[in-house]
Amino acid sequence: MKKYSILAICLLVATSTFAQFLDSKKDLVTSKGFFTLHYDESDDKIYVEVDKLDEEFLYVHSLRTGLGSNDIGLDRGQLGGNAVVKFQKVGNKIMLVQPNMRYRANTTNELERKSIEEAFAKSVLFGFPIKEQKGGKYLIDFTPFLLEDTHGVAARLKRGKEGTYKLDKTRSAMYMERTKAFPENTEFEALLTFKGSPTGRNIRSVAPDAKALTLVQHYSFVKLPDNKYVPRPFDPRAGVNATTYLDYATPVQEPIVKRYANRHRLEKKNPNAAMSEAVEPIIYYLDPGTPEPVRSALLEGASWWNQAYESAGFKNAFQVKMLPKDADPMDVRYNVIQWVHRSTRGWSYGASVRDPRTGEIIKGHVSLGSLRIRQDFLIAQALMNKPFAERDDNYKPMLEMALARIRQLSAHEVGHTIGFAHNFAASSNGRASVMDYPHPTLTWDGTKVDFSNAYATGIGEWDKVTVQYNYGVAPKGVSEKDYLNTILTKAEQSGLRYITDSDARPQGGAHAKAHLWDNGASAYQELDKMLALRKGAIANFSVDNIRSNEPYSVLEDVFVPLYFYHRYQTESAVKMVGGLEYNYAVKGDSNLDVTKILDAGEQRAALSSVLKTLTATELAIPRDKLALFPPRAQGYGRSRESFKSNDGVGFDALGAAATASDMTLSLLLHPERANRLVQQKAIDPSQMGLDGMLSTLVNSTIFSNEQDAYKAGVQQTINYNVLKHLMNLSAHSKSIPQTKAFTRAQLKQVRATLASQTTDANAAFMVDEIETFLKAPEKFKVLPSPKIPDGSPIGCM
Repeated sequence: MKKYSILAICLLVATSTFAQFLDSKKDLVTSKGFFTLHYDESDDKIYVEVDKLDEEFLYVHSLRTGLGSNDIGLDRGQLGGNAVVKFQKVGNKIMLVQPNMRYRANTTNELERKSIEEAFAKSVLFGFPIKEQKGGKYLIDFTPFLLEDTHGVAARLKRGKEGTYKLDKTRSAMYMERTKAFPENTEFEALLTFKGSPTGRNIRSVAPDAKALTLVQHYSFVKLPDNKYVPRPFDPRAGVNATTYLDYATPVQEPIVKRYANRHRLEKKNPNAAMSEAVEPIIYYLDPGTPEPVRSALLEGASWWNQAYESAGFKNAFQVKMLPKDADPMDVRYNVIQWVHRSTRGWSYGASVRDPRTGEIIKGHVSLGSLRIRQDFLIAQALMNKPFAERDDNYKPMLEMALARIRQLSAHEVGHTIGFAHNFAASSNGRASVMDYPHPTLTWDGTKVDFSNAYATGIGEWDKVTVQYNYGVAPKGVSEKDYLNTILTKAEQSGLRYITDSDARPQGGAHAKAHLWDNGASAYQELDKMLALRKGAIANFSVDNIRSNEPYSVLEDVFVPLYFYHRYQTESAVKMVGGLEYNYAVKGDSNLDVTKILDAGEQRAALSSVLKTLTATELAIPRDKLALFPPRAQGYGRSRESFKSNDGVGFDALGAAATASDMTLSLLLHPERANRLVQQKAIDPSQMGLDGMLSTLVNSTIFSNEQDAYKAGVQQTINYNVLKHLMNLSAHSKSIPQTKAFTRAQLKQVRATLASQTTDANAAFMVDEIETFLKAPEKFKVLPSPKIPDGSPIGCM
């Protein structure tokens, strides 16, 4: 009995001491909110009160500060993952648990739901020893959780072969500037330092000390939305992004995969009115660190979306404002457009925080690269006729084109954050969507380039369709299913097309109407126009395309986007060779072609235009222009956006042609395209087929006869690339046997024809190369041409 009395006394003392843990801390800074937190500066620790056991909430992590390298991709304001989580008490610990939202059972049957939970793994993100318990509240030390590399910085650096880094906790700490608690969200930040040794130049180019990289990581714990949100079904024709999961409570006769459109919650104050204000409008806030005139351009471009919401029956439902001075852009309560700086030009992107249960968008977050505007400025500078002939402050025409692009870019990236996917077929419908990648639409008037129609203004017709589908309200008496289907049917009947990423990419893509950075209803006809414009602009190009006292090395850099101006329209025209026409059709569509081979005449016409980009007539830089490009001046060395050279310090005119032709040939002789050509002719003998394409290619390049010595040298450079890519196609692991057969037959024909030209050193060399290849094709490796200067983001990844 005495023994138990002693034990009881011990337990009483322990419990009493345990209850005094928080009270023993002095000078605590407390912030009460969704989760109340206490900061102890003396120990640099954050303690969190957990009063919501087994209650799900949203967890978001992100980077508040960035590394500044586009290649590495750790940007300021970059969203990381977001997940539904909950705190659970297990033994003497509080566990932060992430349920598995990909596999569910939406049913009232408790045991059925439990069977799914037990069938698939969940994830315990962290375990916290209980520091104190008071009633239904548990105090935990949150510091170790905040000092983890949640964003995966070290893994990103290792994966990119940038170096091996690890978190140095002696140089890491709580960051209290934006660590705050609010009624429905609690925000945390930690300053993290990673130590290591860089293996590439990217880290050295941006970090003051490449052995120590310090970033601020942000965490948000957010109350989940209520259950009044009604998910909208996903339709592949609608141009929206989807949240997808498997529901095992679905009856066997129905699809187990559930797909819902991602969208903000938007409700009419008067659901029965054709036009109504929103219960709560969607508001986006612009980073106040954005300078003018970019600030005004971004505000204007983003606000275009209100045109689409008005067409869907909402009055002033989409608004764009400046972010309040004291607001945190990482706070989930704010949809934000951030102006992001990097050391080199890079991509802009739109991301969002979503409720994984329903697809409801909680926060839209746009990151716009600040150097992006300079690329359009440079394009305009290259294409203008002597812009600095009379004065050096004649920059406004170039700036206007660049700002026009930024307006469109703002609308485009915001579009992603309100739920919309790329529509790369929109450019074939007269600029029907800001969700396409627009190339400047310029024209040649015979003497100079006309910039007046470079970029579209305002929202597109397709964008109105997507907003109506994703946010529109069905009229009274009309079912939502019928309402949504009618929207898409009317769009189809009006000729609007929707084709997204994988079908539009130049490498392997096959859709004849969906391309990146293209213009016009016909890709090859637009290519012809673009080549004419390019030739005229090159003829006009002079030292007056740079300002007074700038070195000629700058003139060479300005010439780069002009010389390669045709690169993306070439990608588009190439896709018509072996191209297809198809739609994301569903059963019941009566006016859509599910799929068909592109007309044979169109394919041949496209090939004819593409082959112009493999001629010295187009690719030889005029002799008088070559005189403008001396070896690089001191302090103005080559960069990733410069011409590359095999001639040391000298300008490599042959290398420029090799680079441009290599780009065309890598697409034209892509094995998947070649395989399609084989199949298309087997199905339809009137088609060009691979044999016809190869024969036409060889006749217009290797068997051409250029008399001018300089142009002959350029053409021979192109011809070597043709031979190289023919051999690559013949040996490629993705080439089907028929593709290999046709290509090797063409190589043998080339060998036989060139063998008769015994006095031509180049012909003899090519014969030797073919014979060596045919003896052991498996040993062939493509020799690279000089790397094409960066075009992205005015180009494709």
